[in-house]
Amino acid sequence: MTAVKTEVKKTVTLDDVKKHPKVEMLILKADKNLEALGYTEHGKRHVSWVAKNAGRIMRKLDFPERRAQLAEIAGYLHDIGNAVNRVGHEHVGALLAKDILTELSMPFEEILEIMAAIGNHHEESGYPVSDIAAALIIADKADVHRTRVRPQNRTSLALVNDIHDRVNYASTLSRIEIDPNDRIISYNIEIDINIAPVYEYFEIFLDRLIISRKAAKVLNAELHLYINGVRMA
Repeated sequence: MTAVKTEVKKTVTLDDVKKHPKVEMLILKADKNLEALGYTEHGKRHVSWVAKNAGRIMRKLDFPERRAQLAEIAGYLHDIGNAVNRVGHEHVGALLAKDILTELSMPFEEILEIMAAIGNHHEESGYPVSDIAAALIIADKADVHRTRVRPQNRTSLALVNDIHDRVNYASTLSRIEIDPNDRIISYNIEIDINIAPVYEYFEIFLDRLIISRKAAKVLNAELHLYINGVRMA
């Protein structure tokens, strides 16, 4: 009688994901596609920043370590759907992540958590359906900074013509601060008003702030926004 082989599941880490040969190709292709569309940087700098901060949010608010690790993985993979198309990238990305994590032998219940987080991270179609999704959303929407503006778009003319580049370039500091005792998550942003007025930040980021505030509630926390040291929300 032939013995039935049982597939061994493993604890997949962010390092395991980074080493997967398809992941870097997907991230690079996704960023290249968005560059062609005129978007700010969505490459390794962005996804690394989001992964780091999604995990940090979970740990600071005392969620289980494994949940923090899953948030990091979701953060690193959240934009790979842009390798196919910007429209619906969150849903395509969730399916691409499923294939990669299955190849890495991650337990399916963990794959589902990451798929749900990636599939819900976009403000136009998503909702913070879990703590992992919430941490990903908050980390993703906080990344406004001049390093995201592509070098060829840092000219005066380019900044005049594109509000997204202008606001990002005006942002000289963008930091997520977490008060675990009062459970307050703060976006702390410094904006050079000689480059972009503060109201332009709200013009392009209001929907992102709304979903981030919903995400904070899922984490049993509040979201505060400070611009140039002044609390705005």
